[in-house]
Amino acid sequence: MNNLGVVRLPPGFRFHPTDEELVVQYLRRKVYALPLPASIIPDLDVCKSDPWDLPGESGQERYFFSTREAKYPNGNRSNRATLSGYWKATGKDKPILLSKLVVGMKKTLVFYRGKPPHGSRTDWIMH
Repeated sequence: MNNLGVVRLPPGFRFHPTDEELVVQYLRRKVYALPLPASIIPDLDVCKSDPWDLPGESGQERYFFSTREAKYPNGNRSNRATLSGYWKATGKDKPILLSKLVVGMKKTLVFYRGKPPHGSRTDWIMH
């Protein structure tokens, strides 16, 4: 892993996990402090980061562990504000299934520049 939290894989190797693998093999193990199959996903507060500041190559898929921060002390809404804009949830959450059992939900977030509700939509997308 380099100093920006980005793992460099040898030529020919790709990290291309399914949603189920991400939840069961990585996220669940991380939550329960179990050993991970590989130290390939860095911790980073992505919802407070502008997309162009995230480590890794632009245009490539990147993976991070990130905790949710509540917008209000007793609320369920997430704080996704950055210095330049905000991440906004869009579309319906997609269930992640393992043998017909829902093991997670996949949410799509789009980055907007500016302050809500007058932000300008960008092409940056996060799942």
